Amino acid sequence: DSIRKAVDWLTEHSQPSGLLGDPKGESGRYMFGHGYAMLFLASVYGQQGDDDRHRKLEGVLARAVAFTADAQSSRGGWGYIRAADGGDLDEGASTVVQLQGLRAARNAGVAVPKKLIDIDYLRKCTGPDGGVIYSLSAGGGGGRPALTAGALACMFTAGDYDSDLARRWITFCRQVIPFDRADAVGRDEYTQYYYAQALYVLGDAGYEKLFPASKPAERLTWPKYREAVFDHLLSHQADDGGWHTGRVGPVYSTACYLTILQLDNEAAPIYRR
Repeated sequence: DSIRKAVDWLTEHSQPSGLLGDPKGESGRYMFGHGYAMLFLASVYGQQGDDDRHRKLEGVLARAVAFTADAQSSRGGWGYIRAADGGDLDEGASTVVQLQGLRAARNAGVAVPKKLIDIDYLRKCTGPDGGVIYSLSAGGGGGRPALTAGALACMFTAGDYDSDLARRWITFCRQVIPFDRADAVGRDEYTQYYYAQALYVLGDAGYEKLFPASKPAERLTWPKYREAVFDHLLSHQADDGGWHTGRVGPVYSTACYLTILQLDNEAAPIYRR
């Protein structure tokens, strides 16, 4: 019932333009809500058994994809708002969100142009250190752990498991995102949200395939991540069921951590191996 209500609520808040959200209430960051909503609706699209609901949701998703295409910057990325309204700004975090929403829509059977889900923008954002910088339009110094983890998740969920770029990104992440220390796990939910997805898709043997000469103790695997992170998350869950830590707030923290804990259940098609 809760999922059905959420679907109805998001559907009702779909704008004629295709934007999933409130352009006034979310005026400065509406592309984030749009991308995450597209991901959610695409994940439940196949569960809408009623023909009318299914057709209505199909139309909502098709318009959402068209809006995302229209919002793209001249460099192939996305910013906090439509490029046409934001000075053609683009940046990595919003780009990752749009790419995953588009990938989920395409996986669900909604028409999405292949060029729209190309990770070329993130490739161009990769700096000498192997990390993804903040933005092509605004620069951003060295590579950022969270954005590189997000780029890696986009690459793996797109089915690209073996490339030099994957090796560069995962080497960077390995160096800057520890998960075997309790104090390092919960600092940044955004980072762990995407890093967990990447390592889940990598599974037990993916790292070894990328780095055949690596020693077993050096390899990143989902079981290693799961053992370290799940215990930490469960021990920090509050009595009311949520997580009241992090930089953004308890709702965001809880949503991110629940997604991580659900990865083994393959609840969302985009995260399946």
